[in-house]
Amino acid sequence: MIQLSNLSKTFFLNGKSKVVAKNINAVFPSGVSIGLLGRNGAGKSTMLQMISGTQRPTSGSISSTGSISYPVGFAGSFHPELTGSQNARFVARIYGVDTEKLTEFVKDFAELGVHFDLPFRTYSSGMRSRLAFGVSMGIKFDTYLVDEVTSVGDAAFQTKSSALFQERMKTSGAIVVSHSLPMIRKLCSAGAVLEKGRLFYYDGIEDAIKHYNHVIQGRTPPWIVEY
Repeated sequence: MIQLSNLSKTFFLNGKSKVVAKNINAVFPSGVSIGLLGRNGAGKSTMLQMISGTQRPTSGSISSTGSISYPVGFAGSFHPELTGSQNARFVARIYGVDTEKLTEFVKDFAELGVHFDLPFRTYSSGMRSRLAFGVSMGIKFDTYLVDEVTSVGDAAFQTKSSALFQERMKTSGAIVVSHSLPMIRKLCSAGAVLEKGRLFYYDGIEDAIKHYNHVIQGRTPPWIVEY
């Protein structure tokens, strides 16, 4: 379970403010795969970062039971001068998992070849995503945070990544951000919509998608009080 309590997040830039979260109170239940929907710029990635602990809220708190991944596919935590192998070992030590097992898993899954033993700064964006996804999926978490899982690698690697993710979902939950509604329907049973600092949770993914479709058409859903 992940609980958001009076959660607020505001960015300030050049005298202007951008509200991502405004006193949000919500609960993401354990063992459920939840699609987090919202228009571009709504703050979905920021929400994942706050839940993972890599971004601090302006006010309020986030509490949880069980372990939570950093956003799957997020490569910002890797050290540029360390090799892929060294970065995998470093993450293994942070999370207290078997170093050799994680390194071997990532080496096999990410398919980086000789680049696995080269500095991370030399990687292309696709190679960075492969490494990040492999490291994330190589560790068993109670809840995975996933930001655009479909964007990882080429078509064959995307299929491989999706299959591994679905295998993990047999024993874990997830919060998934994706602009692909077919992928959201495939991966998620529940949904949430982030709009103008408010979060709306739905037990059924189709209800969340219905709300989201109103949002992208510039309309407020009839069952929601004006934003």
